[in-house]
Amino acid sequence: MKKNIGARRFNINTYANRGMTLEADLKASNDYYLANDIAVIYKKPTPITIAKVNYPSRVEAVIKEGYFKTPSTTDYNGIYKGKYIDFEAKETKLKTAFPLNNIHPHQIKHLKLIYKHGGIGFLIVRFTVINKTFLLPIETLMEFLDNNSRKSIPLSYFEKKGYIIKDKYNPRVDYLEVLDNLYFGGNI
Repeated sequence: MKKNIGARRFNINTYANRGMTLEADLKASNDYYLANDIAVIYKKPTPITIAKVNYPSRVEAVIKEGYFKTPSTTDYNGIYKGKYIDFEAKETKLKTAFPLNNIHPHQIKHLKLIYKHGGIGFLIVRFTVINKTFLLPIETLMEFLDNNSRKSIPLSYFEKKGYIIKDKYNPRVDYLEVLDNLYFGGNI
C-alpha cells in the first residue's frame, strides 16, 4: 500500500533498513570493545589478487579484475582477556535451520585448529526472520557434525546447545558476555 505525501511516495509495507546486518552489528560491537579497551577484535580482509587496474589518474584508479588468492579462514579474530578468539559470522533467512553449506569445510578445520591450540573458536549465527542470534562454540559444532548426517543444524539445536546473544544498544551484539560466562568464570 502506497501513500502519496506531498510530491514523494512512500511504501509503508517496506522492511528495508529495519535493522542492521549482522556484519554491521559486529563492526559496531567490535568498535565499542576497542574504544572502551575491552578487547581487540577485527574483521579479516578477504585475500584478493588484483589482475587488472584502470589508471586514469592515481586518485581515480579502478580495479577491473581480481580473484580470490586463497580460501580465507574465518571472518573475525582478536584477543580478549589474554585469549586468542576466532569466529565466523553467518546469517540465514530460514526460520527453522542453519544450512551447513553456509560454512566451508576449511573454516571448520581452521576453528578446530584454534581450539586444539588453546584458542576460543565459535560461530555466530543470526536467524534474521525470527531475529535471534546465537553463539555456537566449535566444540558444540563438532559434537553436532560427529553425531548427525543432516545438511543443516536445526534451530532447536541452537536453542538447546547454543547461547543466545541478546540485542543491546551498546555493544549491539555482546558476544563477549557469552564468552565471559563460558570461559572466564561467569554463569549462563
